[in-house]
Amino acid sequence: MRIVSTNFIPDRSRPGLRTTAIGAVDLQGVGGNWATVGRRSRGGRRVRRQREKRKGKSVGLRIGTLNVGTMTGKGRELADMMERRKVDILCVQETRWKGSKARSIGAGFKLFYYGVDSKRNGVGVVLKEEFVRNVLEVKRVSDRVMSLKLEIEGVMLNVVSGYAPQVGCEVEEKERFWSELDEVMESIPTGERVVIGADFNGHVGEGNTGDEEVMGKFGVKERNLEGQMVVDFAKRMDMGVVNTYFQKREEHRVTYKSGEEEVRDREENQVEECCEEFRQKLRQALGGQVVLPDDWETTAEVIRETGRKVLGVSSGRRKEDKETWWWNEEVQDSIQRKRLAKKKWDMDRTEENRQEYKELQRRVKREVSKAKQKAYDELYTRLDTREGEKDLYRLARQRDRDGKDVQQVRVIKDRDGRVLTSEESVQRRWKEYFEELMNEENEREKRVEGVNSVEQKVDKIRKDEVRKALKRMKSGKAVGPHDIPVEVWKCLGEAAVEFLASLFNRVLESEKMPEEWRRSVLVPIFKNKGDVQSCSNYRGIKLMSHTMKVWERVVEARLRKVVEICEQQYGFMPRKSTTDAIFALRILMEKYRDGQRELYCVFADLEKAYDRVPREELWYCMRKSGVAEKYVRVVQDMYERSRTVVRCAVGQTEEFNVEVGLHQGSALSPFLFAIVMDQLLEEVRQESPWTMMFADDIVICSESREQVEENLERWRFALERRGMKVSRSKTEYMCVNEREGSGTVRLQGEEVKKVQEFKYLGSTVQSNGECGKEVKKRVQAGWNG
Repeated sequence: MRIVSTNFIPDRSRPGLRTTAIGAVDLQGVGGNWATVGRRSRGGRRVRRQREKRKGKSVGLRIGTLNVGTMTGKGRELADMMERRKVDILCVQETRWKGSKARSIGAGFKLFYYGVDSKRNGVGVVLKEEFVRNVLEVKRVSDRVMSLKLEIEGVMLNVVSGYAPQVGCEVEEKERFWSELDEVMESIPTGERVVIGADFNGHVGEGNTGDEEVMGKFGVKERNLEGQMVVDFAKRMDMGVVNTYFQKREEHRVTYKSGEEEVRDREENQVEECCEEFRQKLRQALGGQVVLPDDWETTAEVIRETGRKVLGVSSGRRKEDKETWWWNEEVQDSIQRKRLAKKKWDMDRTEENRQEYKELQRRVKREVSKAKQKAYDELYTRLDTREGEKDLYRLARQRDRDGKDVQQVRVIKDRDGRVLTSEESVQRRWKEYFEELMNEENEREKRVEGVNSVEQKVDKIRKDEVRKALKRMKSGKAVGPHDIPVEVWKCLGEAAVEFLASLFNRVLESEKMPEEWRRSVLVPIFKNKGDVQSCSNYRGIKLMSHTMKVWERVVEARLRKVVEICEQQYGFMPRKSTTDAIFALRILMEKYRDGQRELYCVFADLEKAYDRVPREELWYCMRKSGVAEKYVRVVQDMYERSRTVVRCAVGQTEEFNVEVGLHQGSALSPFLFAIVMDQLLEEVRQESPWTMMFADDIVICSESREQVEENLERWRFALERRGMKVSRSKTEYMCVNEREGSGTVRLQGEEVKKVQEFKYLGSTVQSNGECGKEVKKRVQAGWNG
């Protein structure tokens, strides 16, 4: 493998300065023709480096390229090699994996890949963990060409991985590859850095007579047709063959060599039972007392100090390596023996050494298969228990996150679409966007009529209510600014229950909660649609005090006993789920399909639903629903003087006030939203399944276009007069058994977008009433696992 050490990345203001590394070597060391291409220097390489040291930005990267032969069973081995060789970015070819995804391969490395169903060819790019968050864009052109765009310290870097057709392939296939590569290069804006790692399957030849401007003297073999195409490409793109500038031994220019150093043993995470130690340390901090202090501030500070001493401070749980969880010492030893055999064969290419190497290759495959089977058996045994359910969902969530190309962005666009790259400007933009979003109401009609408040005495908070609230709180969740996770209260048992019951009663009586509960951290979550660099395509989720969430759970349980929500609301209601709403809609569509009758289904979308709820409307709806005034004032206090900061990939913004909307991430918000929707739409909703809601996901059904238009307009009027807005661009409809000349559905004169399929609550529904695409999607998801 050729590793190109890029010690500098010039400033973007220097157009045309590009560095490209091109090469490929088989992981097993079989064959592998390579050429390394980089930006050629005018005036000499030494002069260029001196200029760029003075004028450019310096970012040290180690970039390599490798033909892996196949990625199957080699993820951990590849990660281990990159770790030993300190490779930051690796372009890989001939992965032979189908699909277009991203996945962890171990040791924090992540592979972005693309391949077709034939399991031939395939290209990818592996990134070190620290650079994964820098990915801005992934372009998968074909199973021979793909590229990644990264932002590194304000510099745009494009990494292209390519796999050229072999010598015996058809001319048309070769031309298609070069055409695709040209298109990728032309799409990169002038001034951005480019690195290409590819297996060009050609020899550029020794010497550089006549081609001094694009290559050095240290190529290999005689130049063939494919090598000439590499040189022509370098001239056309004003680039240079980088590897030919470095004098290396013959075997180091052609094959991948592994050193004899021992591969360090994996460190296994040891889980220590520390609840008892925490309780003892806390008891010592309280002077031997078992009872916690009455005031919140003292208790919170003692718990935080004790937690830091016993547990330390963590930046978050390290993701379980997807390709290493089955790894064991037998596999590690077999791979080490294979490496030594490969080195021995490279030094003395006898038939005996070759057979020894091939036998060890087969043994490694058997050991990997055996280790995986054993690990899977243990995993299935664990998952087949009640305790294993959490592991199952955690693995599913982790796999979903790993499969996303872009998880965090370090650059964002301003109002005018200009890309911001400095940390300060990115932070200001996030603050500007969310501060505006959470402090501006939509236009609404002010209420003139009042509503009678329910003045009644409320019972004190009982210990059993606290226990139930704690039981409903999930462990392992991110904490807010006050750094006390719910696991602390669970660990302290009855002492915590007594303290919280006393604390909540004081809050209930005074209608004032601790000031630090008013602060939160807002994390932007990409909606997986639209421009990843646009703030409007992110949903802000607040990380709030876990203790406040326990308090919200207690209040919510009491409100649910008083407030009766309509049957059309499926979201966050007891004994109801997304499955019920999806099933009801599918059955309705199938009935009308079989009866050859028209059915119109409008999927209404509310703009920034939670963030745009007017709080005056919330208090009105609570009172109208019969909520005791005591609880209304308690909820009002939860929203009084609330403040937040935005935590983004480049740091944390300044704090700002939040005056409008519900807290996204709050335990109580879903039920409060259901109360608002229930009251605002009381006069316009129809029976289920003609009207169904799952929080802010709304579907309105009718037998005719005119009727569905009328119903949609009634919903729009009812919502918008109270400050909620129906999105014209995101509201869509479909029609079952649509007749010719039926016309299109309109909303206030504007055509509503018509679709043949719609993803409703995560399930794809089709206008023909069938389930084929949803079944195919689920089967495909299973195979991609």
